[in-house]
Amino acid sequence: MEELREQWLILISTPIYLILIVSELLISHWQHLQKYTLRDTISNLYLMLLNAGVDFLFRLIFYLAFFNLCFSHRFVSWQVGIPYWIALVIAEDFLYYWLHRFDHVIRFFWAAHVTHHSSEQYNFTVGFRSSVFQPLYRFIYFIPLPLLGFKPLDIIFVFAATQIWGIFVHTQLIKKMGLLELILVTPSHHRVHHASNTKYLDKNMGMFLILWDKLFGTFQEELDETAYEPIKYGLTKNIEKPNPITIIFHEWNQIVKDVVQPNITFSQRIKYLFGPPGYSHDGSRKTSEDMRKELDQSK
Repeated sequence: MEELREQWLILISTPIYLILIVSELLISHWQHLQKYTLRDTISNLYLMLLNAGVDFLFRLIFYLAFFNLCFSHRFVSWQVGIPYWIALVIAEDFLYYWLHRFDHVIRFFWAAHVTHHSSEQYNFTVGFRSSVFQPLYRFIYFIPLPLLGFKPLDIIFVFAATQIWGIFVHTQLIKKMGLLELILVTPSHHRVHHASNTKYLDKNMGMFLILWDKLFGTFQEELDETAYEPIKYGLTKNIEKPNPITIIFHEWNQIVKDVVQPNITFSQRIKYLFGPPGYSHDGSRKTSEDMRKELDQSK
């Protein structure tokens, strides 16, 4: 039953994705908005396919077996119904928030996640620009779910379902969504997340619910461009020569260079690996917090 439900989800979501992408592409072309480039779109699809392959193999070999083991030791039992599904969506989204937040503030995980932020475009296909290696460690954050009595296949199904919303919010064509802005992650919220403007760095980490960002201090509303500045997408320092290899491995390569450099302490080497992105022992680079402090001081 669960396998059939996920198959139906794929069958339903695929044409929705195609309709959204084609519609946005046509509107972008007609209005001369230049939201798409061929090279960037190909990169997005390439990263999606790599992520899907890693995700499928790891899920097949490990996820279900491990989650089933945890489920067999669950300390909560549920009667499947509406409260069960609501609780699973909320619990899984809460855990995803922390997965995503740690991906941004711990450089080792940022090196995997940075691929998703490396596009200087922002459109529906960027939603498919997946963090290729995230499936290798994502399961760790979701371990509490089977222990809390949620069925492993239901966990995978809900994650796939909320990812449909996660794809939808990657667009510049939808401005604000009224009352939904108070509860859900919207395109406006997620544009902030993908911005490289200093004020917007490491904000709006949620995938489905924006409540966690408001609760844990990572929420930032999208400001009017006339009051602030236009959003710039991509990284604070974009990849100079993006190609299928550098898009995935450029940050890992820089980490190795930082860690093995001479005349630094063991503690500094550890900070280059597990400290915040942008850490440097000599102040030659800035973390997002450093940049925000400088911005505040300049006002």
